[in-house]
Amino acid sequence: MTDFKPLQIIKKAALIASLASVLVNTMPMDAAHAQSLGDLAKAAKGKGTALFRTVEFRSKSFKALPQWARVLKKSKPEIRSFNACANNIANCKTPQQKSWRKIIHAAKNMSRRQKLDTVNKFFNRWPYKLDHEVYGVSEYWASPNQFMRTSGDCEDYSIAKFYALKELGFKDNEMRIVILKDSIRGIGHAVLAIYEKNDILILDSLSNLILTHTKYRHYIPQYSMNSTTRWAHIK
Repeated sequence: MTDFKPLQIIKKAALIASLASVLVNTMPMDAAHAQSLGDLAKAAKGKGTALFRTVEFRSKSFKALPQWARVLKKSKPEIRSFNACANNIANCKTPQQKSWRKIIHAAKNMSRRQKLDTVNKFFNRWPYKLDHEVYGVSEYWASPNQFMRTSGDCEDYSIAKFYALKELGFKDNEMRIVILKDSIRGIGHAVLAIYEKNDILILDSLSNLILTHTKYRHYIPQYSMNSTTRWAHIK
């Protein structure tokens, strides 16, 4: 007999309701009348051809992602200070700024793929730390400066890589931070997806290898985002 846990059921129901709300608000009228997530998937065009073979639905609102909205706001002055240091060493006041200058100068003249490899390896050197260890809460998304000062967990690696690659010439619409479930380990995880011309590459804090998204059959994305847009994903 399956051991149903009330809290897990409540959380799962809340996630489904949240996804359904996002999907209905971002789908065409005929799909908005669907009765279930499965119906919505059938109504979507390009079924299963998006990130990690999912169907995705787009929204321009970050109301449902307050952690990401906070990171976007907090990162603006940080990146200005980082880039002032990168442009002139006299402006480097903190170890974090000096680390930023180091990676930007090391990678700026590299090829696109070399930049990905270099940035992925650089930030993967930071030790993994749980949010409750660093911030005393169960979930906290760190800005690049916070991550480089105290380290963090999976989404924090992805956020730092996102901003570094943006300064190295990658466009916002070529990148997404992806919040997903690792079905092998049975836990939540986050990676950075890079959209190339004919592929989607994954930068993962668990590995310095950069592979195509189709290799990760155990990754089930829930939602993804960049600076302007968020997407909900279903299989």
